[in-house]
Amino acid sequence: MRNSTKMVVVSLCVLMLAGFALSQDKMAHKAPAHKAELSDAQYTKTALSGAPHDIAMGAGVVRFDKDGKMNSLRESKNGFTCMLALGAPMCGDANSMAFFDALAKHENPPDKLGVTYMLRGDEGASNTDPSATAKTADNHWVVTGPHIMILGPGAKSLGLSESADADPTKPYMMWAGTPYAHAMIPVGSPTPASMTAKTSATEEKK
Repeated sequence: MRNSTKMVVVSLCVLMLAGFALSQDKMAHKAPAHKAELSDAQYTKTALSGAPHDIAMGAGVVRFDKDGKMNSLRESKNGFTCMLALGAPMCGDANSMAFFDALAKHENPPDKLGVTYMLRGDEGASNTDPSATAKTADNHWVVTGPHIMILGPGAKSLGLSESADADPTKPYMMWAGTPYAHAMIPVGSPTPASMTAKTSATEEKK
C-alpha cells in the first residue's frame, strides 16, 4: 500500500509539471538546438543542477520529446521533480507543481506554500503577463540569475517590490496583481541556463 501511494503522488507531481511545460510549448520550440541533442544522462544531470545537492539526490526527472510526449527519466523519492523548463533547470515540490498546473489551466492556484529551485537562473519571462512566451516592447521581460521561487499566498505577505520593471538582483514579486504572483529570491550571481546545458554536454564528451 505504501509503494502504491508513493507512485500516485509521484505520478500526480509529474502530470502537473507536464501541464505547465506543455502550456509553454510555443516558446519551448524556440529553445536552443543544443538542448535537443542532450542524451538522457546529460539532460538528467543538467535538470538536477537546478536544485541544491541534497534535494537533487532524491528528486525525480521528467523530459519532453519533440512531439510533446512526457517521459519520466527518474522517479522522485522526496517529492521534488526536476526538468528543463524553457531551457532552464527547475526543481519544484508538489505544491509548486500544483501551482504551475493551475497556471497552465488558467485556474486559481491552490492555497498552499510551494518552493521551487532555479539555481542556474532562467532565460527570461514577462513580469506582467503570465501567459507571455516571448519578449515584446511592453511586457517587461526580465532575466533572473540563480533564485528560489516562493509560491502561494504566503509569498504575497513578504512585502517585496511589485515593480513591473523588477531589479533581478534583488527579491521581487513576479506577476504582482495576478492570482499567480510569487516571490523571486536571488541567491547568487547569474549563470545563464543555456550555458549549463552546454557545460553538461561538454563534460560528458570528455
